[in-house]
Amino acid sequence: MIISALLTSAGINIGVCALLLSLYSILRKQPANVNVYFGRRIAEEHNRLRDAFVLERFVPSPSWILKALQYTEEEILAVAGLDAVVFLRIVIFSIRIFSIAAVVCVFGILPLNYFGQEMEHRKIPSESLDVFTIGNVVERSRWLWVHCLALYIVSCSACLLLYFEYKRVSKLRLIHVTRSGPNPSHFTVLVRGIPKSTEESYDESVTNFFTKYHASSYLSHQIVFKAGKVQRMLRGAKKVYEKFMHVKHTVIEKRCKAGVYRCGLCGCSSNSFQLIRTSFDRNGKKIDTGSSDPSIREHEECGASFVFFKTRYGALVASEILQTWNPMHWVTELAPAPDDVYWSNLWVPYRLLWMRRIATLLLSIVFMFVFLIPVTFVQGMTQLDKLQQRLPFLKGILKKRFVIQIVTGYLPSVILQLALYTVPPMMMLFSTMEGPTSRSGRKRSACCKVLYFTIWNVFFVNVLSGSVISQINILSSPKDIPAQLAKAVPSQATFFITYVLTSGWASLSSEVMQLFGLIWNMISKYILGREEDPTAVLTFPYHTEVPKLLLFGLLGFTCSILAPLILPFLLIYFFLGYVVYRNQIMNVYHTRYETGGLMWPIVHNTTIFSLVLTQLICLGVFSLKESPVAAGFTIPLILLTLLFNEYCRKRFHPLFKSFSAQDLIDMDREDQQSGKMEEIHEHLHTAYSQFPHSTDGVKIDDESSEERASSSSQSNGSGKELSHPTLRGLPIARLQKAVKTVCLVVSLQKKDSSV
Repeated sequence: MIISALLTSAGINIGVCALLLSLYSILRKQPANVNVYFGRRIAEEHNRLRDAFVLERFVPSPSWILKALQYTEEEILAVAGLDAVVFLRIVIFSIRIFSIAAVVCVFGILPLNYFGQEMEHRKIPSESLDVFTIGNVVERSRWLWVHCLALYIVSCSACLLLYFEYKRVSKLRLIHVTRSGPNPSHFTVLVRGIPKSTEESYDESVTNFFTKYHASSYLSHQIVFKAGKVQRMLRGAKKVYEKFMHVKHTVIEKRCKAGVYRCGLCGCSSNSFQLIRTSFDRNGKKIDTGSSDPSIREHEECGASFVFFKTRYGALVASEILQTWNPMHWVTELAPAPDDVYWSNLWVPYRLLWMRRIATLLLSIVFMFVFLIPVTFVQGMTQLDKLQQRLPFLKGILKKRFVIQIVTGYLPSVILQLALYTVPPMMMLFSTMEGPTSRSGRKRSACCKVLYFTIWNVFFVNVLSGSVISQINILSSPKDIPAQLAKAVPSQATFFITYVLTSGWASLSSEVMQLFGLIWNMISKYILGREEDPTAVLTFPYHTEVPKLLLFGLLGFTCSILAPLILPFLLIYFFLGYVVYRNQIMNVYHTRYETGGLMWPIVHNTTIFSLVLTQLICLGVFSLKESPVAAGFTIPLILLTLLFNEYCRKRFHPLFKSFSAQDLIDMDREDQQSGKMEEIHEHLHTAYSQFPHSTDGVKIDDESSEERASSSSQSNGSGKELSHPTLRGLPIARLQKAVKTVCLVVSLQKKDSSV
């Protein structure tokens, strides 16, 4: 690829970003789109906005950028929670480390790569991008020690910044645990694998077991019922079967004597017989339907239960120790928060979880290899000579210069990005099939799957080879992978630059535009005629955005030494993402559950992997360039990075796996001294209610919520409606009042003249 093709791709992406951001600054001011761009705030306020015509609504403005930058970390923590703060810390870390890398590599390494060998350079627009990579440096060059020195600076800076970020996030997590209000999950243990007994029910088994072995700390429990979609279908089929098999048990009661009528003109209507509907079991015995809650008695118990303890420390001890000699029975873990429970997976038998995980692993691997088809096609588009050989009819089209620039510089990354849109839904489906008991656990599992998938298909597949057969050959000889990476990464750096432009810049502009939400809002409002639901607000898609940030970090680390030209484009992406994500977190997405920053260990491990991979690739490049000094100094750097990772794993990672007994005991004592413990115990009985008391048993009635919203808006002080969030404080409002006053005076004068 030449510079002009890269500039063409950059120009197209800059134009798309500018257009989408300008449209966003206009569309966010329209009252019809307020539930798309201000979903979180509308969900909190539950008030309607006035549909006033204001000229400034149709003028692009950068005011949203200034507002996004004004939010402090404390405000974001109070509104969106610790997970949002941790996500933004990823962006800040990326900005800091790649700023250092850009200064060191662009000004220190890029000139050495450009003048790496004696050659006649052409004009910059016609220059190949390969001359800016380490591949342009001649073998046994005396300047390769500069590349090794830059590698040391980037690696040491990354480890230092990573240590401070890990320490800061750990402190924020400790504050989140100790200083937040009483969390029911700290007192609750989720028990799975309850042994089935013919003599007693699951409820009686839990009571007997915990009163016998945890008598000093056990409080009560709540049995989990089978209430998923599959269970509803099975329950319906069972009811149909029972009605069909036991029709003969239907009770027929005579209420009056049979009347005999010769015609229908005399006498009253006959009421000879009446059918009374009753329920029977398989043996034909009548079931007592009036002894329990109607929302619970039709469900069946399963081998899982929420067990409540008197203290946080008691729950922690019960969740950590092995309950019986059989590890598959009475399996305990700290329960997720009530809003975080994924009820559909609680009824899954614990003994089947390992089978589900193996099945989802195999499905993920199969999907990963199927995805090689679009990746191979994309790889072929970057090599015009091979593309013309496979498709001879394209020779005439590919002779035009502009078409060549589009095909090699823009289309490959666009096609790959469109194909990658199918990955997150599939990985979320696979993560659901694994059987996680919390929504956050399901999203973290999907995040890891998407991360592994994108790293493999976007980085390794594009780097190692362009065909499936070559992939199999490379996998059969793993010892050749470092040498292949050393040869291929510098040559594929041009594709990664265009991928950052397309997948990075364009995705951020589409994220801020909310294209899918905007289109669905127009369809539901103007075609389907549905009313706005202020409670239908999306949560932040961590499973798609975290892997994207980490993938760009991997590309930045691996290409910083070998092809530094990617760093300015990465920095623009991270700066733009810092603004966009702050705006989306504060205005669009709603926080329904909190994990306490559990995403950060994934970020730390991926960053260490990226650093070690970069060092291994540089070691291979230095070996191919026959520079024993640079290669020799790279080996200690790899060992130091691994030692640093081991230190962080011992120092910080245990804080994200469990809670300390010291903190929990101090919190228990504080609550007991203040007299809050009894109130907390009373709240535990209703916190994990599987069937909340409502009109449908599960969800809140929409009509009642609308009535409450309308009543709250009518009872609001002066009764004024809330203005659009982007139009508050504008002087145009005064002008609008003045125009209304003038119109009122003119209308009164017309009435007087008519009289």
